[in-house]
Amino acid sequence: MTETPPTLPDRLSSDPASPHYDEALLVRGIGIRFNGAEKTNVVEYCVSEGWVRVTAGKAVDRHGQPLTLRLSGTVEPYLKG
Repeated sequence: MTETPPTLPDRLSSDPASPHYDEALLVRGIGIRFNGAEKTNVVEYCVSEGWVRVTAGKAVDRHGQPLTLRLSGTVEPYLKG
């Protein structure tokens, strides 16, 4: 009997303070294709709304959190490995 892969959520965040954080899925490894290109700096994504939030280099805000940019386009999450 083969195990069916889990359905990836519509929205997922790698920030533990976010309500869309799911450690179990992040440990398994999630990859993101954005507008057909592989993105490795994605902090959060939403498939239905068509956006990703990516880190903006090494810049941080006054609380020490990385600054992020929200980009709109086609989002395709997948399980790695």
